Formats: sequence, structure tokens, C-alpha cells
Amino acid sequence: MKKYIVILALFTLITSCKTEKKKETKQQEVTVYTHRHYESDKELFAQFEKETGVKVNVVNAKADELIQKMVLEGDKSPADVLITVDAGRLVRAKDKDLLQPISSKFLEKTIPSHLKDTDNKWFGLTQRARIIVYNPEKVKAEELSTYEDLTNDKWKKRILIRSSGNIYNQSLLASIIANEGQEKATEWAKGIVKNMARNPKGNDRDQVKVLVAGEGDIAIVNSYYIGKMINSKNPKEVEVGNKIKIFFPNQKDRGTHINVSGVGVAKYAPNKENAIKFIEFLASKDAQKIFAESNYEYPVNEEVEPSDLLKSWGGFKKDTLSLTKLGENNKKAVLIFDRAGWR
Repeated sequence: MKKYIVILALFTLITSCKTEKKKETKQQEVTVYTHRHYESDKELFAQFEKETGVKVNVVNAKADELIQKMVLEGDKSPADVLITVDAGRLVRAKDKDLLQPISSKFLEKTIPSHLKDTDNKWFGLTQRARIIVYNPEKVKAEELSTYEDLTNDKWKKRILIRSSGNIYNQSLLASIIANEGQEKATEWAKGIVKNMARNPKGNDRDQVKVLVAGEGDIAIVNSYYIGKMINSKNPKEVEVGNKIKIFFPNQKDRGTHINVSGVGVAKYAPNKENAIKFIEFLASKDAQKIFAESNYEYPVNEEVEPSDLLKSWGGFKKDTLSLTKLGENNKKAVLIFDRAGWR
């Protein structure tokens, strides 16, 4: 009988050790659902693995596809972290109850309040400005001032911008709604449609290429695209990027519209602790420097300077509107675009 008890005890101990080992192994990974597809991110994921021993499992897809995937997976989702672009999408993920609040003194201290969710369900990772670029052979910097001024008749048939279905444009209009009200936002949308050089098509880089080709004189684009074009492996993109000039609008009032790529911990994250550790790593000075230098985005960590290229464009006043407003006003922006005839 004693022999049986000893064997049973040993079996229980071995089984318990194996179970604990499995738990340990499971904890040493983090599954990241991400829309971003940049070399900077791959480099950072590899660095995190090296420094922590935590394996990063990456699931890449379009932003809206990832959100829908998490909805369909429900509490069976393997996602620990969601990384996506534009605050509007981050708010959408929060509204669909896909994210959970986290407690991190480091993130609370490091990320400015307007660049994160009020409930700590998402945090900005990188900043990008929605800027005006122009052909210096046709436009002088002194002629430019604000987003609102672009509705002036002097810009008729001269503006290039992508479709109203684009989240960046929706968030820009959402910021105008928040700052100026729906009536002025509607006037703005109608005014831009009136002044378009062509029907919207293509992405931000396409607007710049068409601008240099002579169709239109100014374009509204995200700042980091210009950095990527100037440093592209494609000589034609480099040539195009160097032919345009950059202008930061609304410097005498609210500042230039800012958006983010951001991150949150999935509601049903199997590896919550590793997820928080991963996000803290991405907000650290070393990681933020890589984002800035490799992808030409503005750091959210204020202890990190922008890249030399971005510094060469000069400092500028940023709109410090809480980015939650972009998500809150998204539906209103879409309706205004439709009424304005913005395709």
C-alpha cells in the first residue's frame, strides 16, 4: 500500500511539473495581429524576441479584416495584441469590445494623453501628420495657410486627394467636425470637391506622382509617405519625392492634423503579461528611434527626436485634439462626404 502511495505521489508530481512547464512555454509567446507591413516593425519584433525570449507570432492582414477576424473568433481568438493604423480604427475596435484596459505606469507616463484612449484600451505608437505638398514651380508657400483655405476659388481644379472611403480623410474631416462643427465641416468637404483636379483615385503616393506629372498643383497626404518616397529603392519615387515641397497647415490656430498608428491588448489575450511587455517595448526610446529613423514617422515618446529628414522639414504646431474624437465623429464624416459628392 505504501509503495502504491509513493508511486502515486511521484506520478502526481511529474504530471504537475509537466503542466507547469506547458504553462511556462505558453507564456513565452505573444500573438500580434497587425496591419503594418514595414521593415522597422520586423526589426523590432526580432529585437523583442532576442531581448525577452518571448516568441512573436505575427498575423498580417488589412486593418478592417483583422477587426472582423477578432469579432468572428470571439473568446477563442489567439490574438494578444492588435496593431492598426488610424485612431478611427482603434476607436472602432474599442467600440466592438475587442480590447481590454491595461495598467502600465510606463505607458501612462510616456504616451501623451491626447494620443491614447481615455480608458487605456489603446495607445498611439507613431505619429503622422496630414500635410499639404505642393509643386514649387506653380505654388508659393506664402499662398498656403489652412485646410479651410483650400476651399478658396483660387484652388479650383488644383487639389489632389484620395477617396472619401479612405480612413485618413475620414479622420481629417472628423477633426474638422470636432474643431469647427458639422456646418463648417460640410462646407469644407463641398469646397474640396469643387476644387479637385480630378476624381479621387489611388493612394497618397499616387497623388504626389500625379502632382509632379502636372495634373494638379497641391495634394493632401500623410507625412511619412514623403519620407519613404525620398528614401525609396525606386529611383522614380526618389525623383518625385525630391521635386515637391512640404507645408504644415493651420500653424496660426489649432495646428496640423495628427493621426497615429496604435496598439491595444486584445480582450481575450491568452498572454496578457507578454502583451503589455511587448507594447511597453514598442514605446521605449530605442524602439521609437527605429520607428522614426526607418519609417519616417514622428515618435510618440517625447524623449525621442524625429529623424534628420523630418527635422529638415522644420518643427511645427500639432493639433492636440484627443484622437478619440476621430472615432467618435467617423460616421458623421462619412455622411458629410456622401452629401458633398466626394467619391
